[in-house]
Amino acid sequence: MKRILLIIVILHLSVTQLLADTNLYSGEVFVASQDESDRDAAVPEALLQVLQKLSGQREIHRSPALDAALGQASAIVRSYRYKRVDQIATDGTVMEELRLVAQFIQAEVDRIVQQMGLPRWRQERPAIQIWVVIDDGLSRSLKPVEFAYAWQSIEGLAAIRGLPVSWPDLDEEEMQLVDMRLVWGGFTDYLVERGAPEDGVAIIAARREGPQWVVRWNLASGSQAWSWQTSDLNLLVALTGGIHQMADEVAAVNTIAVSEQGSWEIDVSIGNLNGTDDYVNCLNYLQGLSLVNAVEVLGAYPGRVHFRLQINASKEHLAETFEQGAVLVRAGAGSDHDYELLR
Repeated sequence: MKRILLIIVILHLSVTQLLADTNLYSGEVFVASQDESDRDAAVPEALLQVLQKLSGQREIHRSPALDAALGQASAIVRSYRYKRVDQIATDGTVMEELRLVAQFIQAEVDRIVQQMGLPRWRQERPAIQIWVVIDDGLSRSLKPVEFAYAWQSIEGLAAIRGLPVSWPDLDEEEMQLVDMRLVWGGFTDYLVERGAPEDGVAIIAARREGPQWVVRWNLASGSQAWSWQTSDLNLLVALTGGIHQMADEVAAVNTIAVSEQGSWEIDVSIGNLNGTDDYVNCLNYLQGLSLVNAVEVLGAYPGRVHFRLQINASKEHLAETFEQGAVLVRAGAGSDHDYELLR
């Protein structure tokens, strides 16, 4: 049994690596052309974007270590491509923009993050579902199309910060069933009851008060909840500030401090593995976690396997990741190392 499981580990290692969110190791930057000079100038900016995504920091202050990292950015590019993006202007016109997408070598970027002493925002990041309501003085509507430029802009900003976001997909009948009073009031619990993801939901309520746009933000993610307000004469500026704060808040509670990074080993026993598919799913899950560097099979019994995990952060972070992942559950109260695979 143990030999079979070791074979499964080897066969599926490449698959689990492909399951990692490679977007965190890519940066997307505007370029004027596909000339080599424009590409060389954009690559360091793309690497800086990657460091911001991985660390959760809104800004990374200049330092000799950062300058050295940006200086070698071109040397650690794994691949690059160009894409054309239709940008919506405030007047509704569409302009095409050329962007460079640079993918960096993960191991090299991880080494830079460690050398710079940056915190690490966990790579397992459930999307925040965004509900945005605009009050025009006569009625309140969800994500009105006349502000399409704003929705595109904040979605792009969230991607730059490494914050996954999604929008509710509602047809006309479902829209009629939504209680706009509760949405406008910021009741995220109401949306979760209606099927919004428990992992994260945000309500953005905006209206003009005099010359200014005033935007109220209510965010719930896991067991945490936040609320704040932004305002500006320009709606997009007010939204930009709020998206930055949303990324800051989510990153802060999911960040591994420098003092909690290192190398540890932990043994776990996982049950409810009834067949090859269960073994493979369990291995894929463990190997796909950013906290796990290596997985070793210590022993196998009918329905249960004992693993030794090499992890790069304190054990408490691994336990929290298991709890948030909804894949493994503790086998019993007070059990720190025995888990069961959920179905």
